Amino acid sequence: MEIGSVFRRSKTGQAPGDGTAIRAGPDGGCCVAHGSMVHVYDWMLEEHPPINLDYQRINDVGWIDSETVVVTACERLGRGDGGMALFSASSGEIRHRFQVNHEDQVKSYTAGALSFSTEDYKIFSSCKGRSNEYGIGVWDQITGKQIDFYYEPIGWSLGDADRLQWLPGTNCLLVATLFPRKDNCYISLLDFREKSMVWCWSDIGAPATDERRVRDAIAMEETNNICVVNEYEDLGFMDLRSGGGSVRWCSRSRLMKGKMPDEPCYPKLALHEGQLFSSMNDSISVFSGPDWVLTSRLRRSYGGSICDFSIGGDRLFALHSEENVFDIWETPPPPIT
Repeated sequence: MEIGSVFRRSKTGQAPGDGTAIRAGPDGGCCVAHGSMVHVYDWMLEEHPPINLDYQRINDVGWIDSETVVVTACERLGRGDGGMALFSASSGEIRHRFQVNHEDQVKSYTAGALSFSTEDYKIFSSCKGRSNEYGIGVWDQITGKQIDFYYEPIGWSLGDADRLQWLPGTNCLLVATLFPRKDNCYISLLDFREKSMVWCWSDIGAPATDERRVRDAIAMEETNNICVVNEYEDLGFMDLRSGGGSVRWCSRSRLMKGKMPDEPCYPKLALHEGQLFSSMNDSISVFSGPDWVLTSRLRRSYGGSICDFSIGGDRLFALHSEENVFDIWETPPPPIT
């Protein structure tokens, strides 16, 4: 039985305004980013002291381990140079600020989407600076030092990335910059060893129809595919073995019925233990098998559309947009024998 198939509870958070992101922690807790605040919860869903960025908008948040959270935001995070910092999950206190060095100078920058390499302890973040430091920065998790930077090629958008995903099998980083952040969608695989873009796709020149606008993307290394989703929850697939091939759209996954909500949220994708998860409005669809057949749907009506969800620590967390509420779904315990 898949993760998240048993609903545990809904929890009302403490921060006002629309949610930015929810991230499952490795020990069954989670953190929720709203505006300039990150609220951290342990596995008992008891709240720790919040992380407060003093009115600076948070772009992304992620877990290094059960005790450490990374936060990205606009430049001068915590009144220091740069837009990314390390915080204590238990106290909310800042531990380290990550710098970007360009031409032997420390630069102010805005940090965006995050990803982590657990094999060699790297942190990846999209970056936008005031000069030429647009692209993907890489830092060592242990020392906190910048170890690499992939500069944005002309005509390609990396610094505004919506999603980063580290692929351990190929040692590449998926970078996706999607509509509506940009007028066009850009998806690429970066190989930092060769400083090359080994695979890329863009919808430049394609018909500008909403039904084919990519809203999220995720790589599936086992099947050599990238899965994308549009705002109607149609799934599409691209073969990584062909350079920048076309999207094979599949409408059989479409679950929308009736009228769209007044404030719909863009769909999000996640992979977990061979299953594909896709959020749409107030529900999360679960697809399984080689043909990605719909096997179940998780839904709670309270709180409006789901703006983000995350899986980890044997739990699925879903953050709603209209109310400051998130749901917790769990894997059922094994049967007693």
